[in-house]
Amino acid sequence: MSPLPIASLLLWGTIAGLDLASLLQGLFNRPLVTGAVAGVIIGDPGAGLRIGAALELFALDVLPVGASRYPDYGAATVAAVALGAWQPWAAALGPAVLLGLLLAQLGGVTVVAHRRINAWALRRLAPELDRGDPGVANQLHLFGLGTDLLRSALLAGFGLGTVLLLFRSPRFDLSTGQALTVVAVTGGFVALISGALRRAGTARRIAWLAGGILLGVLGLAAL
Repeated sequence: MSPLPIASLLLWGTIAGLDLASLLQGLFNRPLVTGAVAGVIIGDPGAGLRIGAALELFALDVLPVGASRYPDYGAATVAAVALGAWQPWAAALGPAVLLGLLLAQLGGVTVVAHRRINAWALRRLAPELDRGDPGVANQLHLFGLGTDLLRSALLAGFGLGTVLLLFRSPRFDLSTGQALTVVAVTGGFVALISGALRRAGTARRIAWLAGGILLGVLGLAAL
């Protein structure tokens, strides 16, 4: 296994976290994109795509808008790829996805905490905002960006630190790793299908969904 390029991964994880809501919003936070770039940084793009695609199955049901609560898969995917790179994918995918899911949930907690900090700042500057002071509005905006930058960087650092600690601990044996991979991939497809069914609503849409799934299965079988 090659040494991890910690600085590059930390930077990419921070950018991916900012892309979630505060800045850019260029889909860099999607696990498939985040994982692919992390894999290229590490030098194992195949692992990045596999782990990113598996986490994307869970993230497809997430819509980060308004006041909804959602996990942050940005830094979580970077850490998951760092854990699973340069290893046999059948045994490494499951543990990597499990780590990514846990870190994504932690990321969701930090998103809520960041909103509360922004709300505190807004209440504190409310009198100046009521007077229409544009400088205060800019100050509040930059404060929100800065605290989200810090949130994302800390989350990325925590994830990579966790990976470094896991490298020093005993690994799962091959059969356990393979079992976790089956569970992770199966759980991802269950999350994807249940989310699609919940959003389909009407019987007609469900029929179209079933038809699409059937065509996809037939396409995979033909490969």
